[in-house]
Amino acid sequence: MNASGSREMNEAFNLFLRISEQEKALLAQYRRILETDSGSFVESFYAYLLAFPITANVLQHYQEAGGELSWLAATQSAHFQTLLSGCTDEPSAVQLIHIGRIHFQYNIEPVWIMGSYRLYLDHLRQVIANQPHIAPDKQYALESVLIKLLFRDMGLMLEGYWHSATSLAQVEQNRAEKLQGQVNDLLTNLPQVLWSVDVKNNQLIYISPGARNICTRDTEMPIPCMGWTHPDDRETVRLAWEEALLGNRVEVESRVQADGEPTRWFRRVFHPFLNDEGGVVRIDGLMDDTTESRESVERLHLLATTDSLTTLPNRALFYDRFNQALTVAKRERNKQVALILLDMDHFKEINDTLGHPAGDEILRQVAQRLRCVLRDSDTLARLGGDEFAILLPDVQDGKAAAEKVAKNIRDCFVEPFWFLKNELYLGVGIGISIYPEHGDNADVLMSRADVAMYGAKHRDVGFLFYDPETDPHTQERLQLSSDLRHALERDEFVLYYQPKIDIRSGCMIGVEALIRWNHPTHGLIFPDQFIPFAENTGLINPITDWVLRTAIMQCKAWQAAGGELRIAVNVTAHSFQDPRFVDKLETLLCDAGSCLAPDRIEIEITENILMAEIEHGAKAIGRLRDLGVSVAIDDFGTGYSSLAYLKKLPIHMIKIDKSFVMNMTEDDNDAVIVRSMIDLAHNLGYLVVAEGVENQDSLDLLDLLGCDQVQGYHISHPLSADELTLWINYSAWPIGGKI
Repeated sequence: MNASGSREMNEAFNLFLRISEQEKALLAQYRRILETDSGSFVESFYAYLLAFPITANVLQHYQEAGGELSWLAATQSAHFQTLLSGCTDEPSAVQLIHIGRIHFQYNIEPVWIMGSYRLYLDHLRQVIANQPHIAPDKQYALESVLIKLLFRDMGLMLEGYWHSATSLAQVEQNRAEKLQGQVNDLLTNLPQVLWSVDVKNNQLIYISPGARNICTRDTEMPIPCMGWTHPDDRETVRLAWEEALLGNRVEVESRVQADGEPTRWFRRVFHPFLNDEGGVVRIDGLMDDTTESRESVERLHLLATTDSLTTLPNRALFYDRFNQALTVAKRERNKQVALILLDMDHFKEINDTLGHPAGDEILRQVAQRLRCVLRDSDTLARLGGDEFAILLPDVQDGKAAAEKVAKNIRDCFVEPFWFLKNELYLGVGIGISIYPEHGDNADVLMSRADVAMYGAKHRDVGFLFYDPETDPHTQERLQLSSDLRHALERDEFVLYYQPKIDIRSGCMIGVEALIRWNHPTHGLIFPDQFIPFAENTGLINPITDWVLRTAIMQCKAWQAAGGELRIAVNVTAHSFQDPRFVDKLETLLCDAGSCLAPDRIEIEITENILMAEIEHGAKAIGRLRDLGVSVAIDDFGTGYSSLAYLKKLPIHMIKIDKSFVMNMTEDDNDAVIVRSMIDLAHNLGYLVVAEGVENQDSLDLLDLLGCDQVQGYHISHPLSADELTLWINYSAWPIGGKI
């Protein structure tokens, strides 16, 4: 308050309270009497304040902050003395207003002030009553002027309160308006759309300005932008809204198209709010444009599943569709699946004589001709080089369907191919296998179609169906299958360990355990040659148990010797889907004792294993996490996993398949795929391991792309336990600790 305001305020109080000069003179006449025993009053005044917990607490905090009650008492006594002076000038008014501001600042309630003045007035009236020589009319006049002065004191102090409160309210209002402006700016520029709906009254409480960028007409109720939602998606959105009305938070993706705009994908989130009775009273919503993220995922999937030269599906996508077709055929029982493999004769000569551009052009022409002889439901893929594969799903007579297609394929090669002015004739070898006659899984059927294809090329007969009588590997495999049954009891299995290196520090941080079969006749046999037999004969679970037990004991031994290593163990589909798998692993860890932490063990499963049984996989991974064992997705990029599921699972890391890593320094597409996988994994919070690092250039590029860990022949071949111990102690790689 400025000087003019203080003066006007003082004049107003003096005017309305009517404090006359005669009254001031009367007060001056008896002032000395009124000041009688003022010291004892101050003591009783503070005793009065200390009797109330709330005011006693204020005084206690005052003392704890270093204040002295004696000084406070003297100050209060001086103030009361000033009141008895009868001074009503402007400086006294300014002082009282200032005191009111101070009281407001320290949260002294006005009612406390009123109580204090009431106590002081009682004291003064008692003093007057004890003076019989003062005439009654003068006692009344004296009490009247004291009441006026007390009212003036309290009034001016409350003015100080009011001005402070008004100033603070203005500051808060300015702050709130500024904050509201910032919020409005934020909501205006926010790419997401936010809204809130009063469900009971079907009224829109709020919708952010960004809604106009998506839907220009008046907002529909109760679901904004419903009119612009793609017709095929409206029922999905409506059902999601109904679910939210039941009290459940719901997310749903749908397409939205405004006038003259391309169709875009949006994620809608419905978040209900309940009243005390559990009924939904309000639903807050969000719309988030997910078009770019979906397109990025689709581009990544296209790169990972498409052959860049011919735009045909690659091996990974072909295997995925092959497995899907087999699953359907097994369920329906009366359906067959036909697999056709074909390989061109003397294709290498074209590359050698005319160069790789010629070979690439011929492959594109072959792909185009083959497309023309297939149904829309069939799958044509380039597996690599000049090898193509054709899948005929859902056929009644596999042999008849495959023979018809094989003849059409053969006819495709009757006419010449052209490169520039060069006329080129090519032969083709075609091999065919049929489910269920020739096998019940993709690997076996591929292997047997491959045998048939090379038989057709060798015999120059165009195409052949698989015939076990002419399969040179069958008898040998039967013997291996028989020997496999005795391998465990004869202790013929051995674990090798391939080091994993932290790419930043160069330190070894773990190993991958790789099983080998030390066959008494055939020597060291790799797992891809005997694991399929183990799965088909029911031996895979005992073998997996042996691998886990051996890896855990080896990890414990290394730890006892001073080596802190993590051991990763690959687990097959059969073992991972075993309901007892996690229980058995927990038992093995308990048997190892408390000295071995569960996080020393890592379980690796492929994408396809995880996606084959989503619910079981999610539960198993959750139990492994609770156990302290981490999980990695192996061969990432070769399967067809759902990112929507992956991001919800407690996965520790992904391992990029070596097929993408080995050629990434020469193939830009592979490099793009690897970079995309690394970025995607990091965005989901996973570590990334690259397999198949076989040279320094690959290692340098992976470092540049932000990969976390690597393994491969450039680091080390798989080693026995003893060899790994020597490697750790004498390797040129900086190892965190020696064993």
